[in-house]
Amino acid sequence: MKITNNQIEDLYQFTRKHFVYHYDVQTELVDHLANDIEEIWLENPQLTFEQARDQSFKKFGIFGFMDVIEAKQKQMNKRYQKIMWRFVKEWFTIPKVITTTLIFLSIFSVLKIRHSEYVLLGTLFILAIFDLINLSKLRKNQKKKEEKLEKVFLLEAMIEQTRNGFTGLTFINLFNFVNLTKASFSDLENYWLVLISFSATLIFILFYVTGYVIPQKAEELLQETYPEYKLVKNL
Repeated sequence: MKITNNQIEDLYQFTRKHFVYHYDVQTELVDHLANDIEEIWLENPQLTFEQARDQSFKKFGIFGFMDVIEAKQKQMNKRYQKIMWRFVKEWFTIPKVITTTLIFLSIFSVLKIRHSEYVLLGTLFILAIFDLINLSKLRKNQKKKEEKLEKVFLLEAMIEQTRNGFTGLTFINLFNFVNLTKASFSDLENYWLVLISFSATLIFILFYVTGYVIPQKAEELLQETYPEYKLVKNL
């Protein structure tokens, strides 16, 4: 016996009911379940589709699909990190290294001003507000996708989620650092200012890459990762 198209669709719904929300992970599981069901039918042809499906599902153990989901998330996390560092490295090569140097020198100059920590906090606070506005728009778009039951890929979700609240988190960490140390940046030795300036420059680049560069190139990156992406989205 062979799995029908209607039964394949049922398997997609089955994986979704068991908390598998990303289309690429669903497809991998559906493919596995379909092959296993056909093997079960070879041994027990009297079983119904639902019985064979449930028998196949039991092989995943008490945690169901959770182990598969975690494995795919780890795999895609590595993929996302490679993409992120690929774009970050560009800022340390010509011609972007000139912009990176200017950002570094600007931060270093600001740090030498008295009470510069509050200038940085103010700048980050403004960026955090701007980030929250964008975050609100992203959540509305995500909600629309969920309502329409659009097919969302795991990497696609990561691109949207990773940039969420990046500036806000940085602002909170810097605020805590300023309160705990009670030290003025302008009183620190130059080597400390160089280290802080470099760290701040790297944070700025990470914010820009995760918040703007990768989301703008999302379509291209998703097609690069998933050959079937364009076809699925056009269905």
